[in-house]
Formats: sequence, structure tokens, C-alpha cells
Amino acid sequence: MRAGDLSALSPEYVRRIAPYVPGKPVEELAREYGLAEKDIVKLASNENPRGPSPHVRQAIVEAVAGITRYPDGNGFALKTALATRFGVEREQVVLGNGSNDILELVTQAFLRPGDEAVYSQHAFAVYPLATQARGAIGVAVPARELGHDLDAMRAAITPRTRIVFVANPNNPTGTWLSPGAMKSFVASVPQDVLIVLDEAYNEYLAPTHRSDTASWIANHPNLVISRTFSKAYGLAGLRVGYGLMDVSVADMLNRVRQPFNVNSVAQAAALAALADA
Repeated sequence: MRAGDLSALSPEYVRRIAPYVPGKPVEELAREYGLAEKDIVKLASNENPRGPSPHVRQAIVEAVAGITRYPDGNGFALKTALATRFGVEREQVVLGNGSNDILELVTQAFLRPGDEAVYSQHAFAVYPLATQARGAIGVAVPARELGHDLDAMRAAITPRTRIVFVANPNNPTGTWLSPGAMKSFVASVPQDVLIVLDEAYNEYLAPTHRSDTASWIANHPNLVISRTFSKAYGLAGLRVGYGLMDVSVADMLNRVRQPFNVNSVAQAAALAALADA
């Protein structure tokens, strides 16, 4: 270790992590290539180019007046609206700094060093990153036609498996699993293994392709559903997402969640977005 280099003090499994590389900002691209920002169309992060509705924008303006105060750490109003929308109890809703935060909280609360998390090849890059950050072992199951091979993922579950990640629709390949296939998979996974169903792109599905996955939690308390306001709702810059889950699972996530992880402007915007279908 060279003088002044304290990286060796970090756990080895953290040192092996390659930092997440986000889509390049438009401003950086403009500087790099000498382009006008207005001439650049950014597709790398799947942001909604239309942005939020006028009603939501007005809610954001009004919320700014209260930024001298800390936000509601329990997110009462937003949790209540989400619980009503999905037919669950408010205590089953966990808010996150984007749905990415929900994924991180699940691994923080339920993975120990040496545990395993199963996910598909070509799935969201955060699954292996969040797993490795806990000293756990990521098991990447080979994809089938760039999508999830649910049979192979079920076969990859061992007594050491604690979490299975499924993205539906999948990011970044855009593949989709039918409600019947997904429901059968959920029913086949042992009850002591958490299934994290990442539905960040659910709103982009045709209505006939969607399913009421929130209703499955009553019979499958090991199911965690993560969603976001970043994509279809156009609020990526405010970072607000949520998870739906059994009360016992939500309790564990809230124990490791930062007290004010969703800011007041984001909560106001998300609440207005829900009311402006």
C-alpha cells in the first residue's frame, strides 16, 4: 500500500467492484464533441423526453417553498396514495431514492458475506454491484434469447441463495415475461428466498400484458416489487421510487434505510403524478 493510500483498509469484495457507469450527461457530450446541447438526443438512460405534466410541475414549484424543512421521513401521504393504488397496507410500502435504492436496501437487509443472489445474464447492472457490495456471491444465469431463463434460474437456487432478482420488462434488453410464467416462477421459489421483481418499466407495457403483481404478495410474502417514478412519470432527476412487500420485509428495509432518503420535492411531485394519470 503506497503512502496515503487507504484503499487496502476497505474489504476485498468492495475493492473488486467496478463503479457503475451512468449514461453520459448531455452537457459533457456537448463539451467533448463541440456540439450544441439542443441538437443532442440522449437515449442512454431511457429518460422520458416529455417530462412530467403541468400539474406535476406546479406541485414541484409549490414544494420548493418548504425546502428549509426536512421531508416527512415516513412519506405518509405518498405511501398512503401508493397503498390505495395497489390495494396494500401503507406499512407494506417502502420509499426509495429511486427504485435503485430499494434494490440496495434489500441486499443490505438480507445478504450476508457468503450468501448468494441469483440474477440473469444481461439484466440490470445494479444487481451484481449491490450483491458484491455486501460480500455476497452473485450467480449470473445464462440468458435465453437475451431474456430471463426462469427454469434455469429456479435450478440455480441453492440453500445459500437469499435473493433472486427478476427484471420485467428487462433492462437493458427489453425482453418480457408473461404474467402466467412469472406467477408460476414466484410460486416455485422457496419461501425463505426473496424474489425481487423489478418493474421499473411496467408502465410501458400494454395493459393486456400487465398483471396485478401486488396482489400476489398476500400469498407470497417473499415477493418484493420495486417500481420507479423515473421512467414513465418523467421524474428521473428527482430520484423517487418505491417497493411493495410484506410488512415483515418492509420492517427490515426501514431499519437500514436512511431517515430522509426521499426529499420533499420528490415526494410532492410523485404524489401529484399519481393523481394525474
